Amino acid sequence: MAQDTGRPLRADAQRNRDKILAAAVRVFTEQGLDAHYERIAKEAGVGTGTLYRNFPTRETLIEAAYRNEVARLCDAVPGLLAAQPPREALRIWMGHFIDYATAKLGMAEALRAVVASGSDPYGHSREMIQAAITTLMEAGVTAGDLRSDIRPSDMFAALAGIALTSAAADQRGQAERLLGLTLDGLTPHRD
Repeated sequence: MAQDTGRPLRADAQRNRDKILAAAVRVFTEQGLDAHYERIAKEAGVGTGTLYRNFPTRETLIEAAYRNEVARLCDAVPGLLAAQPPREALRIWMGHFIDYATAKLGMAEALRAVVASGSDPYGHSREMIQAAITTLMEAGVTAGDLRSDIRPSDMFAALAGIALTSAAADQRGQAERLLGLTLDGLTPHRD
């Protein structure tokens, strides 16, 4: 990974890094371990030198791309809650979760190679996602839009199940229907 000096990256360097990570997810999802650095650099609109400076090995790039996807997923929560009612924020986030799961599925071969090299790209991702779900569900319960008897861990299990059965890109319609059913199941019972 790029040398961590403790200082924030310059704005242009951060933009390049973000473009590299987004391109890496797309290319590794499409091509798996056969993905070439040159293709990733081209898709990101940077030179291969910039790519290698930031991510000197394939493993560091794969791990950083995956961790970036998790961070993007979780970091979306405050903005969604600020812009949408809690129930709608949760529904939008659930769609983002399927996007994340689709990328993870596409990168599975590359992620297995990272794990085989001794690294753990998944470290803390479960806790981060669980915290995001908890925030969304607590907001929905407080607003009276979501049942209070459903635990965030139950919601995580439901989303993981949908992802396992319907995260492939060609299954998006099914995933959306299942997300709708799940959200309907979170609706408080009205007497």
